[in-house]
Amino acid sequence: MKILIIGGNGTIGKKLTEYFKQNHDVLVAGRTTGDVTVDISSSESIKAMFDKVGTLDAIICAAGEAKWKPFDELQEEEYYIGFKSKLMGQVNLVRIGQNYLTKGGSITLTTGILADEPVPMTTSAAMVNGAIHSFVKAVILELEGNIRVNVVSSGLVEDAVEKYDAYFPGHNPISMQKVINGYRKSVDGKQTGEIIRIYN
Repeated sequence: MKILIIGGNGTIGKKLTEYFKQNHDVLVAGRTTGDVTVDISSSESIKAMFDKVGTLDAIICAAGEAKWKPFDELQEEEYYIGFKSKLMGQVNLVRIGQNYLTKGGSITLTTGILADEPVPMTTSAAMVNGAIHSFVKAVILELEGNIRVNVVSSGLVEDAVEKYDAYFPGHNPISMQKVINGYRKSVDGKQTGEIIRIYN
């Protein structure tokens, strides 16, 4: 398969790139580095990326940001960071990317445990993750051409423990192999509209 991994140089994206490159033709998209660059907060940038890479069998997004900050300090414009990047960025990857997929092709989005088990300072991020889960369940009812869409929602991954452990007291780190398996299920499987939760 020809697979595009957006955010392929990030914590999760690097592992996905290493795995899928073993048996597939993988292209990496990043904000500043990769086979192609993209700003997922811009639909024009997303369209230009797809025009450059052409027809694909699978699209994986492991990118997107949202503001982490105490609720009482979050300003309205700071919510829009998550709206434009992680939420609408991934919505636009489906909206635009469906036109570049082969029949039966898949799009795999990424959220996280905050949708179901938020922690302090994640009001914005948790809200965005939950919205993506609802979007995936709804959009598959209308997609044409046998396009599949799933989302992988992981807990605290082991490669990010050093950075985020203080925010997730008592959470068991998720092995990177389990995370990879979640994306394998979406890309190599046949399911669609699934929230693939990897929380323990």
